[in-house]
Amino acid sequence: MPTPRFLTLDDVAEILNVSWSQAYALVRRKELIAIQIGGRGQWRVEVDELERFIQQKYAEARAGSVLAEEPTTPSEA
Repeated sequence: MPTPRFLTLDDVAEILNVSWSQAYALVRRKELIAIQIGGRGQWRVEVDELERFIQQKYAEARAGSVLAEEPTTPSEA
C-alpha cells in the first residue's frame, strides 16, 4: 500500500507527540500549512508540509543554539 499523501490532525499529533489541540494551534497560527476537506471542514496536512515544518523547527533550533554559544563582547565605555 502506498504512503498516504495527507494526514489527519490526529496523525500529525501522534507523529509530533503532541495533543490534537496543539496540532490544531499550529495550523491556526499558520506555522503548519493545512487544508480543509469536506462539508465538516476536516483538516488535512500534506506529508511534505509536515516534513518541511519539522526541518524548519530543526533549523530554528540550530540557529538558536549558535546564537546562544557566540561569545559576547563587553561594551566599550
